[in-house]
Amino acid sequence: MKKFIQDDFLLQTDYAKELYHNFAKNQPIIDFHSHLPVNEIAENKNFANLTKIWIQGDHYKWRAMRALGIEEKYITGNATDEEKFQKWAETVPYSLRNPLYHWTHLELSRYFGIDELLDAKSASDIYRDCNKQLENPDFSSQNLIRRMNVEVVCTTDDPLDDLRYHSQLAESDYSVNVLPTFRPDGLIDIEKVDFIDYLNTLSKITGIEITDFDSLKEVIRKRVDYFHENGCRLSDHGLSHAHGVEYTEDQVNTILSLRLGEKSISKKEVAIYKTAILNILGQLYHEKNWVMQLHLGPIRNTNKAILKKVGIDAGVDSIGDYQHAEQLASLLNQLNMKGSLPKTILYNSNPSDNEVFATMAGNFTGEGIKSKVQFGAAWWFLDQKQGIENQLNTLSNIGLLSCSVGMLTDSRSLLSFPRHEYFRRVLCNMLGNDLKEGLLPNDIEWIGKIVEDITYNNAKTFFQFPNAVKNS
Repeated sequence: MKKFIQDDFLLQTDYAKELYHNFAKNQPIIDFHSHLPVNEIAENKNFANLTKIWIQGDHYKWRAMRALGIEEKYITGNATDEEKFQKWAETVPYSLRNPLYHWTHLELSRYFGIDELLDAKSASDIYRDCNKQLENPDFSSQNLIRRMNVEVVCTTDDPLDDLRYHSQLAESDYSVNVLPTFRPDGLIDIEKVDFIDYLNTLSKITGIEITDFDSLKEVIRKRVDYFHENGCRLSDHGLSHAHGVEYTEDQVNTILSLRLGEKSISKKEVAIYKTAILNILGQLYHEKNWVMQLHLGPIRNTNKAILKKVGIDAGVDSIGDYQHAEQLASLLNQLNMKGSLPKTILYNSNPSDNEVFATMAGNFTGEGIKSKVQFGAAWWFLDQKQGIENQLNTLSNIGLLSCSVGMLTDSRSLLSFPRHEYFRRVLCNMLGNDLKEGLLPNDIEWIGKIVEDITYNNAKTFFQFPNAVKNS
């Protein structure tokens, strides 16, 4: 059978081929949002088998397997690793037109040189072949990242984290810059049952007792300073929706006092507290020249039976239908009126919000920064060919595609970096089609420069990472 992933995969015109191969393909990768386990990178881990590195923890694959009716024991249960891989292989042919089908074969090709289609018949041979390769030191975690031409990787890290693995990597001779990202959901989610325990742990780490809003602000500043010293230049927030209600510090003090006293608070009080914390954090991010990422819109952990059995990030989340515009506009405006709006990236999980988010980003621009507030790349359920095309088209129609900071993996898998290649191919194909149809001038050098900017240059300028390339 003719191999599936060919050199011109997804590239439908000669223009697209030229743009991809001459301008996009060899750009370094700045992966500014991932959930990679930093300990596995610092320890330069080798993986025992393909299931450990490729299926374990991948809720995208788990969802597909469940949809096909595969028993949970072969997904997150006690089946052997080989049995789990076999069940995934049986699932792959049925995933056609799902992005998993493309990602699966891209990853097998790019990391293992395997161009055979994965299915029930080929599973055993592919499993043995990949496992044999994984024994080689060239397939350690650090080498797998390096071979994809990655320049920067940003992990996602709780303010409680001591960042020792990031320090270990920073002090090593590893050429890829692995940096933390500040993810303070735990101190924002005042309504959660473990909120007080979380604040108590923050108090122990910082040596500052949290008794009121002022002491909480002091603790937050101390952790932001610590993350900054360790190379952090981004924050990330996973919210159902933004919060931008009016508030006073006296109100916040009263609400925090009630919660610390283990008394109930209303939904309105929750919104006031969250708005205040997002304002304090935004001001600190602006002060540090960080980028604030807002991931908005999903409904998480909907299947409580699976949540109880497997835990969070089990693949039982979905798109939400929240109303974002008013509260998001208010939050960004509150920060902007204080002169403290940081560079920001807005990600939506609902495709019906594309225009809302793209227009919102365009409201807060200027200050000598290209697209200070970005309409971020297609995220989560939208991270597929059509979703990427829709995001690029919306940004093109409403904002400036040329200013986009491009793609990210948002993945827990060390084998996910071909998602950057996937995005680049989709981008080049769209521009190539426009060239063919006469919608763009036949100036391949200029459009090629725009491709280089979107795939690398814009991100490098926007984030201003410290020591972007080590040992160069």
